[in-house]
Amino acid sequence: MTKTRTEHRGEQIFLDGPQGQLHVDDGGTGGLPVVFVHSAAGSTAHWEAQLDHLRPTRRALAIDLRGHGRSAPPRDGDYRIASMADDLRAALDHLELPRVVLVGHSMGGVVCASFAGAHPQRVAGLFLLDSASDGRQIPPAVAEKMMASLRADAHAATEAYWTPMLAPSSPAVRARLMRDLRATPPVTIIGPLEDMLTFDPVTPLSRYPGPKMAVITDANETPAALHAQVPGFSVRKMPTGHWVQLDDPQGVNRLLDEFLEALELPGGSPATASKTR
Repeated sequence: MTKTRTEHRGEQIFLDGPQGQLHVDDGGTGGLPVVFVHSAAGSTAHWEAQLDHLRPTRRALAIDLRGHGRSAPPRDGDYRIASMADDLRAALDHLELPRVVLVGHSMGGVVCASFAGAHPQRVAGLFLLDSASDGRQIPPAVAEKMMASLRADAHAATEAYWTPMLAPSSPAVRARLMRDLRATPPVTIIGPLEDMLTFDPVTPLSRYPGPKMAVITDANETPAALHAQVPGFSVRKMPTGHWVQLDDPQGVNRLLDEFLEALELPGGSPATASKTR
């Protein structure tokens, strides 16, 4: 494991994962540690506002999943959701973090759900930020057409899929995300999305008995959404694009504060502070 420190981001840690080197942005001390997990074609950089907000009072970390950001692609080419959850476990083990709060955006929400189901005792709270839905509910013909488009041109197909989700976002956010997309290798986009078409996120999420908050946008109000399928979520809706933490970082920070404050109160639960489904 190697470490470097930057003024803005804290300590940049490179550790051995199950299939290659993983990058973690680590900083702050105190409180329940909070671990952030990004979307497809995302990176630790998507969480800068949240890391800066939390680190004065607690430890906060973000991980680059395999093939994303500054983490190496998997040696065996495995981009399954369960394998990325193994990356998360490896990072927490290396950093000797027995219990954390998980924050997952989009694909990262499904990765966090997978981890929470496998290791419920290690998750003090689960905060899903416009999580990806249950891909098994996509009709087979639609899924096949989507995968054919991705294999033909992963960047163009993903850009077309993202465009309506980015409609409420500012031009700066849209441009940033398209740059991130174009910098991501096609295999890193195709692999996880293909797996999510058959991956079951509901069973592991149902195994996790702890506090859960879902922050959603208009696009996530469907029967396939995780908060619609698994009871016990505290739900908040944001009038933003899919990348909520970039569109409204202060709003996400406020909801994180609410969630963490409720977790750390004796007998507290985020469900007491907001609508539960």
